[in-house]
Amino acid sequence: MANRRHFLAGLLAATACPRPTWAEAGSPAFLSAAMTRGGRYQLCGLSAAGQITFACPLPDRGHAAAAHPEQPLAVGFARRPGRFAVVLDCVTGNEIARFDAPEGRHFYGHGAFSPDGSRLYTAENDYASARGVIGVWSLDGKRLGEFDSHGTGPHDIRLMPDGQTLVVANGGIETHPDAGRTKLNIPLMEPSLAFLTLEGALLDQQRLERSLHKNSIRHLAVGPDGTVAFAMQWQGDLSEDPPLIGVTRRGGTPRLFTVPPEQATRMQGYAGSVALLADAREVAITSPRGGLAQVFDLGSGALTRTIGMMDVCGVAASGTGFLLTSGTGEVRGETQVTHDLHWDNHLVPI
Repeated sequence: MANRRHFLAGLLAATACPRPTWAEAGSPAFLSAAMTRGGRYQLCGLSAAGQITFACPLPDRGHAAAAHPEQPLAVGFARRPGRFAVVLDCVTGNEIARFDAPEGRHFYGHGAFSPDGSRLYTAENDYASARGVIGVWSLDGKRLGEFDSHGTGPHDIRLMPDGQTLVVANGGIETHPDAGRTKLNIPLMEPSLAFLTLEGALLDQQRLERSLHKNSIRHLAVGPDGTVAFAMQWQGDLSEDPPLIGVTRRGGTPRLFTVPPEQATRMQGYAGSVALLADAREVAITSPRGGLAQVFDLGSGALTRTIGMMDVCGVAASGTGFLLTSGTGEVRGETQVTHDLHWDNHLVPI
C-alpha cells in the first residue's frame, strides 16, 4: 500500500509539473555554435529574425548540434576530430550529460534524434579500422549500441520524414587523430549516401559517378517530401570546378547542379552547408571561401540568385527564404543583424 501511495504521489507530481518546452528557452528557431570575441565557445539559440534567445557554454569549439524534438535540450558536438558531445539544458544553460566517444573513435560533429527523442544517433570514425560507425545513445550519456555507416568518414546524419529512416553522408575520407586533419586516402575515396533503418539495416546506397569519386559528400538537408539535398567538398584538382551540390531521393539517382565558372573558381571546391526551402522549391548552399551563397531551382537545377556575404557558412530555410550566418557575426535573412560573435559552420533548424 505504501509503494502504491508513493507511486500515485509521484504521478501527481509529474502531472502538476509538466516538462519544459522550447518556449521556455525563448522559442528559438535554430541552433548554432559560436565563439565569443574573448575566445569562449557557446551553443546559441536563434530566432527566425536572427536574435539570440539563449547561449550555453561549450567545453571547446563546436561544429553542429541536434535539437530534442520536444524538450528544450540540445546536443552540441565537437569539431572533428573531437571526442565530446554535451547534452545542454537550454533553459538553465547547464550541461546535464556528456557523451564520450569510445576508445578508438571520434565524433564527426553531427547527430540526429529518434522521433521520440529517446535516442541520439552520432556519426563516428572507427579510425583503427577506417570504418564509419553510427553510435546509439540514451539522453543520460549511456551508449546503447552502434552499427555500420556503410562507408568511410560519415559526416552529417539526418532523420527522414518517415521517422523510421536515417540518411548518412559518408564523405569517403579516411582520417586518423595521430595525423590531425590530414586526409589519408584521397586516391581511393568512395563517398556515398546511405539510407539506413534505425537499427542499421541498409535500405539504399547511392554513389557518384567514378570521375567524381573525390567529391566528398559532407552535409545534408531533408525536405518533408523526402527530398535529400547534399553539399560536397572537392578533394581533387581545383581547376576542374566540379559540381558541389546535388539532390536525390531514396531509391533514386543523384542530380548534380552546376554554377558559372567564375563562381566555381571563387568557391575553391568547398561548399559549407545546404538547406531546402520545400514550399518554394528552392535549395541553397554556402561557400565561406568564396564569400557567397547560391540559390537553385529544385526542379530545373538552375542557379536563380547569388548572395555575397563574407565568410558565410550557416544556412537554413526560414519563412519564405533562407537565413544565413557568417564568421563575422552577421545573421542575414528578411532582416539583418550582427552579433559580437564568430558563428561556426552550421545553422540547425529546431
